[in-house]
Amino acid sequence: MSTRLSTHSLSRRRFLHTGSMLSLGLGLSQVMRMRAATASETPPHRSDTAVILVWLTGGLSHMDTYDLKPEAPLEYRGEFSPIRTNVSGIQVGELLPLHAKIADKFSLIRSVSHGFADHDGAHKRILTGRIPKSAVGFVNDAPSVGCIVSKVREQVRPDMLAFTSGQRADTNADSYSQGAGYLGKSYEPFLVVGDPSDEKWSVPNLAVVPELAPRLSDRRSLLAEFDSLRREIDLSESLAAADHFQSKALALLTSDAARRAFDVSQEEPALRDRYGRNAYGQQALLARRLVEAGTSFANVVMEHPGGSNPPDAVYNWDCHAVNCHVFNDARWRFPPFDQAVSALIEDIYSRGLDRKVLIVVTGEFGHTPRISYQKGTGTGIIQPGRDHWPGAMSILVSGGGLRMGQVVGSTNRLGEAPQDRPLSPNALWATVYRHLGIDTQQSFPDHSGRPMPILPDGEPIRDLI
Repeated sequence: MSTRLSTHSLSRRRFLHTGSMLSLGLGLSQVMRMRAATASETPPHRSDTAVILVWLTGGLSHMDTYDLKPEAPLEYRGEFSPIRTNVSGIQVGELLPLHAKIADKFSLIRSVSHGFADHDGAHKRILTGRIPKSAVGFVNDAPSVGCIVSKVREQVRPDMLAFTSGQRADTNADSYSQGAGYLGKSYEPFLVVGDPSDEKWSVPNLAVVPELAPRLSDRRSLLAEFDSLRREIDLSESLAAADHFQSKALALLTSDAARRAFDVSQEEPALRDRYGRNAYGQQALLARRLVEAGTSFANVVMEHPGGSNPPDAVYNWDCHAVNCHVFNDARWRFPPFDQAVSALIEDIYSRGLDRKVLIVVTGEFGHTPRISYQKGTGTGIIQPGRDHWPGAMSILVSGGGLRMGQVVGSTNRLGEAPQDRPLSPNALWATVYRHLGIDTQQSFPDHSGRPMPILPDGEPIRDLI
């Protein structure tokens, strides 16, 4: 076989020059073969619907954002006061003034809780809708919600990516428990890494930047040459099938719809400014572009807004006293969050996408209602913080044709536990799957071949329907 290969002039330099795109093309073809091999009939679904999940890794402090307790003792209520919104009876934290102007376009769920107080177990509990086999580590044993959507809706828009996730460049699908578990890696998200607010940002895997366009023909010829080598090695029917999937992979890589969706520079500068020229804002804008173009599930990991954070702030939303001064961190972090989320909601409504697109804003848990104090790593001084708290958390939802301008459930006077309408994370996902037209009792085999329903339990939140 080595003699046969040596007769071809496939230079190493040329292969490396085009290798990043070719390797992705071959990887996608392998993904598509795996998907076809495990494809099963799915129930009818509404193909014109989509979800944007804004994931606040580290956990959102409900006491400082969506569920303030102004009548609680000072050691609980903290430094911020609630403000009125444009819906009578609904209040949010004072650092969310843009939220306050559009409360008629979102609803708050204040009574979700679960039993996992560490990030890894909580990530898996929230993002899979299942009790994880192990509370340690971020690798899923069951597929995340986005992977389920990717599996069920893979044929809805072959020219678009069904599941995308915008996150840091040094992360992978397991970093936030977005893995596919027993569905297999072919259903994991396409990772959109980096900061879209950076003028040099691009997604080279999809050739979205103009300077990569001239290399498309070279990639096609290289792929053809590579195929020719393989045909000489093996002329079996399986290789013919591989050719089919490689063609589909290259079609996706060069899809005009995909390339246009990733090119945020096509947006009006004023709209980009409205979202915020930072990681939070431009990731949210990109997610809107992706779902508008046909992506079914766009995950936005809002971790660090970009730039340098103050010494008394932390990288993500994990507001322990050892990590940050919880209130100073909020003064730095909440404004870009407020701007990005409110702009996303307004943009969805202004474009008439509010029935098609459902926005979900959540982290893996809330934070302790009672403030604790510890010496900060960055400051070296004693400062206030809030620790992990799965006993109560707040979730924002917007659009999806649901009933907006309301609060679902409540917590007790100290924000410690649900008081009215206690809900599990599965109620949220049952509502999401309903929006997407996905039957939660549809099942897929786990590693042992046992059929596993999409959700083991949970009903849509009737207050929202």
